[in-house]
Amino acid sequence: MTRTATPFTAVHQVARPTGLPSPADFAFVDGTLPATGGGQALVENVLLSVDPYMREEMDGGWALDAPLEGRTVGRVVESRTPALAVGDLVFHRHGWRTHALVGADDARVLPDLPGVPPSAHLGLLGGTGLSAYVGLTRIARLQPGEDLYVSAAAGGVGSAVGRIARLLGAGRLVGSAGSPAKVAHLTDRLGFDAAFDHHDGRIGDLLRAAAPDGVDVYFDNVGGDHLEGAIEVLRDHGRIAWCGAVAQYNGAEPPAAPRNLYDVVGKSLRLEGFLVRDHLAVRDELYGFLVPHLRSGLVRSDETVVDGFDRIVDAFLGMLRGDTVGKALVRV
Repeated sequence: MTRTATPFTAVHQVARPTGLPSPADFAFVDGTLPATGGGQALVENVLLSVDPYMREEMDGGWALDAPLEGRTVGRVVESRTPALAVGDLVFHRHGWRTHALVGADDARVLPDLPGVPPSAHLGLLGGTGLSAYVGLTRIARLQPGEDLYVSAAAGGVGSAVGRIARLLGAGRLVGSAGSPAKVAHLTDRLGFDAAFDHHDGRIGDLLRAAAPDGVDVYFDNVGGDHLEGAIEVLRDHGRIAWCGAVAQYNGAEPPAAPRNLYDVVGKSLRLEGFLVRDHLAVRDELYGFLVPHLRSGLVRSDETVVDGFDRIVDAFLGMLRGDTVGKALVRV
C-alpha cells in the first residue's frame, strides 16, 4: 500500500559560520514527505556520513534553511520504480535526514557482499576508499617499495590510504596526526612504520626525523605547512596527490602558498589535485581489489560510529575537531 505521506526529520543549516561551526548553525526540522510518486522510492536512511568537505559547503555551497546533502546508505521501504525494489540497500546523497524520496537516477543499489558490513560502502568501498585508491594508483602512481607520507593519516581518507598502500606494496609508511593517541593508533593498529604529532614542531623537521632518507610520494589531506614540509623532504621526482586541505577549512583566510613552492621545479616534483567524482569509473576496480581482503579480515574499514540521528551535528563537529578515528559515521 502506498503511504499518503511520511513524517521525517531533517537537519538544516541556518547560519554561515565563522571559523569552527557550532550547534547554533544547525536546526532539526520535522516535516512530511509526500506520497511516493511514479519513478520514486521511499528510503529509510540507515547510515549517514559526515565528511571534512562539508565544512566548505557551509560557506555557500549549501542553501540555508533547506535539507543538507551527504553520502548515505538506506533501505528501500516503498517503491514505484522497478529499478529500486523494497528491501534494497541503496547509496544516495540525500543525507542529514531520516527518510528520503529518491529516483532511479540518484540512488545506486549496493551489491550483496556477504561478510562485508554495510558501513564499508561509506568507508573503504565508498568515496573515502575511492579517494585513497585513486590518489595512490592514478595520481601518485605509487610503485612497490616506494616510501609514502600521509597527512591526517588517522582520518577517514588517511586511514584508507594506509591500508591500501600496504596492499600495493609501499615501502616505508609515515603518517602525521593531531594527538599522541592517534599517533599510537597509526603505528600500533594501522601498520605505519613511523608517525608524529604535528603539534610537536615544524612539519619538515618531524617528517625528516621519521623518514631520514626522504619519501617518494606525499598524499596530502591538509595543505598549508604540511605541504611545505613534504616538499622539503620529498626526493627528486617525487609526487604529491592533493586530496584535501583541512588546515584551511575553518580559517577566515586560506594560508599563504608554501614558502618553498618553487622547489617543485628544483626537485622536478609533480603536484596534482583531484576530485573523486571525476574517477567514479574506477569503483568496480576498487571493489575487485578490496572486497576479498575485507572478507578475509586482512583489511577492515576503520570507523567511528555515533548512534542516533539526533547526534549527527555533534558527530560532524567532533570530526572537524579531530575527535574521531577513521571514517566518521552516524547510525540512525
